[in-house]
Amino acid sequence: MSKNGLNALLRPEDSIVVLIDHQPFQFACLKSHEPTMIMNNVVGLAKAAKVFDVPTILTTVLEERGGYLIKELQAVFPEQKPIDRTFINTWEDSKVTDIVKKSGRKQLVLAGLYTEICLAMPAIQAAGEGYDVFVVTDASGGVSEEAHDMAVRRMVAAGCTPITWFAIVSEWQRDYARESTLEGVTNIIYENGGAASVALSWETQLLSAPRAKNQA
Repeated sequence: MSKNGLNALLRPEDSIVVLIDHQPFQFACLKSHEPTMIMNNVVGLAKAAKVFDVPTILTTVLEERGGYLIKELQAVFPEQKPIDRTFINTWEDSKVTDIVKKSGRKQLVLAGLYTEICLAMPAIQAAGEGYDVFVVTDASGGVSEEAHDMAVRRMVAAGCTPITWFAIVSEWQRDYARESTLEGVTNIIYENGGAASVALSWETQLLSAPRAKNQA
């Protein structure tokens, strides 16, 4: 498990994503980030996983009480029923870990609510079991800024790598000449890219605008 060099970067063929507890109850108590930002980012991450054919596991905890997975995220994988758990620690639920183990993939990408509980627990355990764990800090959040920050520090100390969702998209794409996924990535930027979406729209406008004769 390399932490530097080319092999330390994410590769679609070696990655698997687990999205944990993006549910109404958790969002209601989210204080480390603006909730709409987390919603946007986790949906962007999910869309990217779909574009790059990266296996993605959706999971909830006590769905009947905590609420269904947010509809924007479920809409990315409408055919997938989230795995509902009683375990707080996702990595103790064999319904999740069996899928990960069967995939044979070792680059484990995790995002969840809350960072200090439902993200930290599986991240730390999976890192101890030999997985190269990437925690998506801006698609996750905690009950306070301090809780989120301390959890990220704790996971880093345990060997996990913090990363943001847009960095993941860039590492999976890696080369603009990879045209098979470029259109999908562009659409994600348009839909979930924030300021990048505005800039890309502007650039597209400029490229398509007719030139005046004296500019030819």
